[in-house]
Amino acid sequence: MVMSSSLWTDNFHDFYVDREQERCIQCLVCVRQCPYEANVYREAAGVVDSVHKNCTGCHRCESLCPTRCITIRTNPSEFRPHANWQPREIKNIYKQARTGGVLLTSTGCELPYPNYFDRILIDACQVTNPSIDPLREPMELRTYIGRKPEKLEFERTETGEVRLKTEIAPQLKCEVPILFSAMSYGAVNLNFCEALAMTAKEVGTYWNTGEGGLHRKLYPYGDHTIVQCASGRFGVSKTYLGTSAAIEIKIGQGAKPGIGGHLPGEKVNRDISETRMIPVGSDAISPAPHHDIYSIEDLRQLIFALKEATDYEKPVFVKIAAVHNSAAIASGIARAGADAIVIDGFRGGTGATPLMIRDNVGIPIELAIAAVDDLLRAQGIRNEVSLIAAGGIRNSADVVKIIALGADAVYIGTAAKIAVGCTVCQRCYTGKCPWGITTNDPRLAKRLNVEIAAEQLTNLIHGWAHEIKEMMGLMGINAIESLRGNRERLRGVGLTDRELNILGIKHAGE
Repeated sequence: MVMSSSLWTDNFHDFYVDREQERCIQCLVCVRQCPYEANVYREAAGVVDSVHKNCTGCHRCESLCPTRCITIRTNPSEFRPHANWQPREIKNIYKQARTGGVLLTSTGCELPYPNYFDRILIDACQVTNPSIDPLREPMELRTYIGRKPEKLEFERTETGEVRLKTEIAPQLKCEVPILFSAMSYGAVNLNFCEALAMTAKEVGTYWNTGEGGLHRKLYPYGDHTIVQCASGRFGVSKTYLGTSAAIEIKIGQGAKPGIGGHLPGEKVNRDISETRMIPVGSDAISPAPHHDIYSIEDLRQLIFALKEATDYEKPVFVKIAAVHNSAAIASGIARAGADAIVIDGFRGGTGATPLMIRDNVGIPIELAIAAVDDLLRAQGIRNEVSLIAAGGIRNSADVVKIIALGADAVYIGTAAKIAVGCTVCQRCYTGKCPWGITTNDPRLAKRLNVEIAAEQLTNLIHGWAHEIKEMMGLMGINAIESLRGNRERLRGVGLTDRELNILGIKHAGE
């Protein structure tokens, strides 16, 4: 008998739904909650059964089962051990042999590349240079994103009042050095966008629209909104630009350097169509390059066109992916007139990206930021541009370390999704998110309560802010500005001399 390929390859699935039938009360909660149909009701037998190959490991059914009879496990079936042909590679070949398509994935690189954050330790003060108690002494987390002058000049008025004479470029005042990364309406739903906007306003920071435009419902949060101008120019208009606090030109992103974006037409409903200014049901395709940018001079023209359109009242950012020559690129961007440069490392998440590109293109954000900060300082232009680091920021310690390596602030995206329930099942591109975050299906989207999500995000930022103050205090630093580029407070463990040299830090014990 010849077996169909769709039958034998389906047996090599990633997860196994372990169900204790004697505890199952046939309530069908798991059936209703799973958008992938991994749980089904067999009416003839009167039992709930599992279709293991459909399970994505989101744990939604496990978390909501009233009798706790479900456990999601990694599939216990194992391939023959082989150092070169790992199960992951074999399964990927099976998938492409069956479909002939590009393998898609979401939410950041999962391969075990070295994580430099985990090889860097924070140095603490002791006796001769005492630490600072953040509970009893003031600690300043506020930072300003934008171009800074080389020096400040003051003048005295006729009344004797001292006044600042130097003209300051537009700045974003961030009460914490943490902003929400670009996640477009369409890739995520309106509920999540609103939760980000509400949190940004509450804690005094900013959220980024991504390239999906700004829904009319979110215009009241404009003072805390960074709008994006990407190659597709979706939703870009004078009103859109004028509503924002800052504008970001997206050249690249960490999860897929050098390629564009694609929102499938089936996800483009009426609201998304109006926001992106494209027809309902049409694919929203962002080309890999901006077709009006082929040089630093071209980029400069767009930067100043956006400044001109907003009366020079808003800072303009440029976002690039972390690649081997990021430092030279950043130098050109700074000289082109950008107020801030966003550098997105290869661990950055996204709603949909080709698997091979996500896992094999780009470099870690730690190395990129250190290299960019070094070159800008060497060229004497570090003050002319702020640096925002993105791509794999997981906790407050990562924030402290990347700022000490040279960043002014960070963007977080995946951490924000996790804060509202994401279990990193990496199926965002399907539009069937069980937690109601990366889906525009009304039935699924309503699972994300805006107020509750905003409260959880606010708690996350407050918790990280408190921990950042604690770590600054133990380093003897009382202002985030004094932490920026202060690599003397970092030490490496288990790194080569070459890695330590690029990061600009000493080894532990030195």
